[in-house]
This record gives sequence, structure tokens and C-alpha cells, in this order.
Amino acid sequence: MRRFGLDYEALAPIKPELIYCAISGYGQTGPSSQLPAYAPVIHAASGYDLAHMAYQGEERRPDYCGIYIADVLTGTYAFGAIMTALYHRQFTGRGQMIDVSMLESMLSLTLSEIQAAQFSLPQMGRPVFGPVATKDGYMNLSIASERTFQNLAAASGHPQWVTDPRFAQYPDRRANWGELIDELEEWSKERSTAEVQAVFDRHGVPSSPYRTVREAMADPQLAHRRAFAEIQDAGGTFQALNPPFLMSDTPAAACPHVASLGENSEEVLAEIGYTPSQIAALVSPAGSEARG
Repeated sequence: MRRFGLDYEALAPIKPELIYCAISGYGQTGPSSQLPAYAPVIHAASGYDLAHMAYQGEERRPDYCGIYIADVLTGTYAFGAIMTALYHRQFTGRGQMIDVSMLESMLSLTLSEIQAAQFSLPQMGRPVFGPVATKDGYMNLSIASERTFQNLAAASGHPQWVTDPRFAQYPDRRANWGELIDELEEWSKERSTAEVQAVFDRHGVPSSPYRTVREAMADPQLAHRRAFAEIQDAGGTFQALNPPFLMSDTPAAACPHVASLGENSEEVLAEIGYTPSQIAALVSPAGSEARG
């Protein structure tokens, strides 16, 4: 944008109230600012990939990346920063430059790991959030409090776990989590995923089957919240996810129509001051060929 004369430094003197947001891999200045970056590169550079692998308990080649967390996460931080800048402008009349770094955004996901990188902390054993086998698949089980552990013990028919010295205290559970899962799976493997989920839900055990995206999209809870909007474009209709928040006084939903390339060219050109004859020359096939 600086090459085009459209960077913040060039535009701010013309429009002081301008809010200008720039997203990049490493930030707008500094020794890495000119390095190319895509989300998978930032996943690796931030330590996120190796931190995730460390919890799997085995040495292996790093995973391939197919879900681009850094792109979505950094855009979300940019959204929050822009909203904050708009609020600031409401009171001061001044705009500002927002410089959002993908690297720093991804680092924000590794809160415990940032602490562990700075201090010598005792090893807590295997994380207590992971898969439990059933007769026909796996479920994720997440036990993070004494109450949820007690609920798990009751749900699976193991009330003695609450006083078992291997599991009674949180550090002991983490140290002996493998034994706990082995004993739990003697129960869960005799039941289908749906049966285990029903029992866990009745007892307030935080858990979920591992679902495909298609299965997740069919969740009645998402239908209740009207989480998807039907979008039309030149190719037909499809569903798009609305913002993941509901506001009591402001609609938050995707627009129902996506314009095809050039669909609104005449309106846009007229809005910025082109005359009908100029617009006709610009949007007609002959005009396109002349410009080419």
C-alpha cells in the first residue's frame, strides 16, 4: 500500500478521522516485518504446533495443516481492535492506525505454555481433556473440577473413585489419568457413543462425541440460534455461518445475497461521480477491450 501511496501515513493527513487496519504475519515494522507468511507458517513460528504435539505423548512428524486458525483468529482480533478504535473516535474525533500481527495472535492461544517457557514448573502428567473409547467410536471427556469428576464417577458406576487415593485429588488424577481412562473404558466400550453421551448428559459430565462438520451443522442448538443464513449467488444457494453472537438490539447476520463479479459496477461508478456515458464506456465489452 505504501508503493501505491495508500498507506496510513499518506492518508491520515487528508482524513484525520480515518481508522486504518493492517494485518500481516509479523507486524508492520521490525526484523521480520517483510517476511512472507501464511497461517500454517505462523502456526509453526508461534510454537503452537509443537505445543499441541507435546500433549499427544509421542514423538512424531509435525501434523499437516488444513484448518487455518491464524487467519480467523487474527481477523477476530482485528475486529475487536477496529470496534475499540471506533469507540475512541466517537469521543475524540481522531482515527488511528491498527497494526495486527498473526504471530502475536497465535501466541495468545498458548497462555499456560508462555508461563511454562519462563519458569520451571512441575510436570502434571497427561492432560485430562481427551478421547474415551466407546463401542462404536470416541468421545471427548473434559474433567476440570471436583464436581465434574464426582459426576463422572457416579455416571460410570465408580463411586469409589472419589476416595481412591489414585484419583481423589486433582494432581493424583493427572498423574494416574491413564489408569482412570482404562477403568472408565471397561464401562464405556460396552456402550455406544449415543448411550454414553446420554448418561454423561444426565449426570452433568462435560463431554461430546467427535463429530464431522456436517454433523455439527445439523445440531438442533444451532437451528435454535439461527446460526446459519441462506445465501444466494449466481451459482445457487448455500448456508453461511452468522457471527457467533446474538445482540438484543442489533441484527447480526450474513447478507442473503453475494454479488457476482461486476454486478454492481454501474451503481458504484455512479456513486463516485461517473456520468452515464462514462459508465457505459467502462462497463461495455468494447470499453473493456479498449482498456485492455
